[in-house]
Amino acid sequence: MKKFDAIDLAKSRELDLVEVSPKANPPVCRMMDYGKFQYKKAREAKQSKARQKKVEVKEIRVGIRTDEHDLAFKKDQAEKFLKKGNKVKVDIILKGREKAHQGLARETLKNFNEKIEVPHKIEEDIKRSPRGFNIIIAPYSN
Repeated sequence: MKKFDAIDLAKSRELDLVEVSPKANPPVCRMMDYGKFQYKKAREAKQSKARQKKVEVKEIRVGIRTDEHDLAFKKDQAEKFLKKGNKVKVDIILKGREKAHQGLARETLKNFNEKIEVPHKIEEDIKRSPRGFNIIIAPYSN
């Protein structure tokens, strides 16, 4: 169909002429209400976004001198977060002269990670941060 004939036909039906496939030979067009089409697309995008699972990153802070009982409490918190499906970022904060004992800080993070009994995987291995070290762990997704 000729371009001007298609435009006239669309106007007579009070619709818009929308080019669907411009690279085809000849180009493919469709008569539709473009405002209604955009509204449906936006609504579908909003619904698909609402159906997505939102994963939060929970943060737990420990120190080199944190006592065993406190570490056990924080381990329980991390396990609770992992069971709910959240990721856990474990930070070890180094203050003052503690910054000279970076090996001890890494060892503390490794031990904390090994104590967690809930099945998990390391998403980001131990890495240096401005105030110390951190590790991000996530639950296994079966």
